[in-house]
Amino acid sequence: MIGRLTGRVVSDEVDTIVLDVRGVGYELTIPLGTVGRAPKSSDGESTLFVHTHAREDALLLYGFPSEADRKTFRTLIGVSNVGPKTALALLSALPAEELARAIQSRDVAGLTRIPGVGKKTAERLVLELKDKLLPVMGTAAQTPASPHTPAMQGAQVLVDALVRMGFKPAEVDRAVASMGDSATKAPLPDAIREALKLLAK
Repeated sequence: MIGRLTGRVVSDEVDTIVLDVRGVGYELTIPLGTVGRAPKSSDGESTLFVHTHAREDALLLYGFPSEADRKTFRTLIGVSNVGPKTALALLSALPAEELARAIQSRDVAGLTRIPGVGKKTAERLVLELKDKLLPVMGTAAQTPASPHTPAMQGAQVLVDALVRMGFKPAEVDRAVASMGDSATKAPLPDAIREALKLLAK
């Protein structure tokens, strides 16, 4: 089982990267913003914490920028009917500490704004994880949310994801504002792609 990898990112898609570790390329599925948040060495190599997911037909690797994110992912997929895809959507929309706060505060309405998370799933997360994510995060989840990133208010989910990818908040605000309704109505991956095109101009 692979627990951690350190190497150079040679391919970086929206939710998948290839990490070159001494000539071997490992394909990892990641939450949005992982590459920007992962620890980096002086020579540009990134370290990712890995969850190995074995299925009958495949061996999948999921990468995370911190041990806390990986523990949160493992806690999420322990909830009935919550698979890796939903767990990644949750961690792509919100940092682990904000997700812990949202669940602790029973923010079902906010959780359902995340693509792929329905009301029943949100209620199940609150019911089963209300007192489980805070110990995973330690004291981080008990600190007040950043004033720039209040949890899950309209287009703020998109803003949060782009800021976590390394863009400056002011640049992100301008790009998202120019997107109009698509910032809140489009699926999150599509909205991110549109925003990235605007940020690249």
